[in-house]
Amino acid sequence: MGRLSGKVALVSGGARGLGEAQVRSLVAEGAGVVFGDLLDDEGKALQEELGERATYVHLDVTQQEQWADAVAVADRLGGVDILVNNAGIAIFGGIEEMSPADFRRIVDVNLTGVYLGMHTVLPGMRTRSRGGVVINISSTAGMMGYAGLAGYVASKWGVRGLTKAAAMDFAGTGVRINSIHPGPIRTPMTAGLPDSLYAGQAIPRIGEPDEVARAVLYLAVDATYTTGSELVVDGGALLGPVLAVE
Repeated sequence: MGRLSGKVALVSGGARGLGEAQVRSLVAEGAGVVFGDLLDDEGKALQEELGERATYVHLDVTQQEQWADAVAVADRLGGVDILVNNAGIAIFGGIEEMSPADFRRIVDVNLTGVYLGMHTVLPGMRTRSRGGVVINISSTAGMMGYAGLAGYVASKWGVRGLTKAAAMDFAGTGVRINSIHPGPIRTPMTAGLPDSLYAGQAIPRIGEPDEVARAVLYLAVDATYTTGSELVVDGGALLGPVLAVE
């Protein structure tokens, strides 16, 4: 506890699901956390529960001026030390079924939103001698294909590549930039998916948001020699199904 005392974190999509778990973990470790979302009622309720070290702001990650407003709030606390680009959406549909409007919407939130977060935050990180950490939440969909999720897969592969490009751009500055690739995690986005979907994994269950939050803490605190890398939190899903050998 207290490993992030004196640090300031900015988390997008922080009102529920993965983001809520990240906000709770960062606050528990002593950080001051500014978190944004479109879910104002849930965000304000979480702020009230967590107390003075948590500040909720309305944040549409596709809008650059709203990113600037969120950073201004964090600057009043001392400036962003940790950026977690967590906000994301999924709309089901393959290449034939998905409308161009839906495809653009997914890419705008999941990929352009990550770019805008880094574009707004990283200049301040570069100028501060204490460096900084950027953690982009991608997915196992950023490392393999999934049927019926064309826009989501494309956007999450994009997040993976954008992370590597940013890590190279900020090489030597003291800023570390990495991505996390969750597999199936129990969130509102996965509600209704059958348990049988995970039965063939090496760890045959769905993951919990806290398990991703602990990966965020690892990259924020302990991974001091890691940048431009992927941290997979997927129960072994990328390994493929476990097959019995007789």
